[in-house]
Amino acid sequence: MPQVLVVDDDPHIRQLLVFALEKAGLGAREAPDGEAALVSVAQARPDLVILDINMPRLDGLEVCRRLRAQGELPILFLSSRDDEIDRILGIELGADDYVVKPFSPREVVARVQAILRRARGPATAPASTVAVVHGKLRLDVESWIARWADLEISLTVTEFEILKILAGAPTRVFSRDLIIDHLHGPGFAITNRTIDSHVRNLRGKFAALGAHDVVETRAGVGYRLGPCLGATA
Repeated sequence: MPQVLVVDDDPHIRQLLVFALEKAGLGAREAPDGEAALVSVAQARPDLVILDINMPRLDGLEVCRRLRAQGELPILFLSSRDDEIDRILGIELGADDYVVKPFSPREVVARVQAILRRARGPATAPASTVAVVHGKLRLDVESWIARWADLEISLTVTEFEILKILAGAPTRVFSRDLIIDHLHGPGFAITNRTIDSHVRNLRGKFAALGAHDVVETRAGVGYRLGPCLGATA
């Protein structure tokens, strides 16, 4: 049973989400603040963290920074501030998704389940899709590992999934809406700028290894996989 840690300084929100998650067949634990969240992650090692941004002492953004320094644990942000700056900042820190308060518990559970499905990957994969190789890029689909040449690159679940979508049809240009549909299914309300932030993160991680041609932009259309040969910017 996947385990989810709910971090929010509002006990009503924690109880509401724990009830909804458990009703959906997921395990759930609570943490009332950022410091308690870090302790709980170290001790219980959840499969996903639901993380409120606005908390006293240690806010969600700083908790995310510290968790990202340790690994790629999936993170879903909760925010009471309905503005793009907080949303995009959260994604740039490495969050996999976000929900703005007030929210529907059913929507939060649906997004959690979508992230967990991406993290698990398909139960079985045809032999031809176990590994995707394009230029110096290699994606090991079953183990969810991305490599550039012989170097493993640490990607979040969402970053890996976007790269896998593009690599699955390397000559195709994917619109942002189509990428969103692949990630969450039709009907999820996510801004195109969120996809842009994930792609920017992907490019930054590969650029650090000297690879500037992994993802190409087609102005006014969307994104496609680049030649992945290590071209300079």
